[in-house]
Amino acid sequence: MRILLLLLFASFLLTQCEEPAFTPKPRGYPKVIYPAKEYQHFDESYCHFTFEYPKYAEIQQDTTFFDEKPSDPCWFNIYMPGFAAYVYCSYAPITKDRPIGKLKTDAFKMTDWHNKKATYIDEHPFQKPNGVKGVLFTVDGPVASQLQFFVTDSLEQKHFMRGALYFYTEPNPDSLAPVYDFVRKDIERMIETFEWRN
Repeated sequence: MRILLLLLFASFLLTQCEEPAFTPKPRGYPKVIYPAKEYQHFDESYCHFTFEYPKYAEIQQDTTFFDEKPSDPCWFNIYMPGFAAYVYCSYAPITKDRPIGKLKTDAFKMTDWHNKKATYIDEHPFQKPNGVKGVLFTVDGPVASQLQFFVTDSLEQKHFMRGALYFYTEPNPDSLAPVYDFVRKDIERMIETFEWRN
């Protein structure tokens, strides 16, 4: 009996000497503070159109393209510092060298490039009574740009503008979903208020 008690006491001491096993906490994400939806008017002299964009965003004219000048001065970024997000916007006049068909094909190719990681790409064509028309692309999956679009004029066919949304973070659709939905509404507002200048 004495040996049995001694063995029980020794096993108790050995179990008490082990270090506790720690379970790691699940990965957390920083808290995002969403600003009020207030808009301002984009009406820069270097562009051929106007639209509304959020007050918490900044317009940054793009003056270089791969160490060269952009093909038109109407290349700019809509930067949203609170979300580390950019909407890259580029404009091209429709010409004989750059017909509307080629510009649209290029826009579809740039969106299709994300097919490597996308689960699907959805196209939402739109046309407004004021002659603004285009396509809004939503790309689902762990891709660099989940939202792209192009806008052209259906009346004179002189103008073409393309935009793409990028977040400067790892493309994790689950953690980005609330921010993406918030910013998507801003891009939809941009398209709704978009007007070509005469």
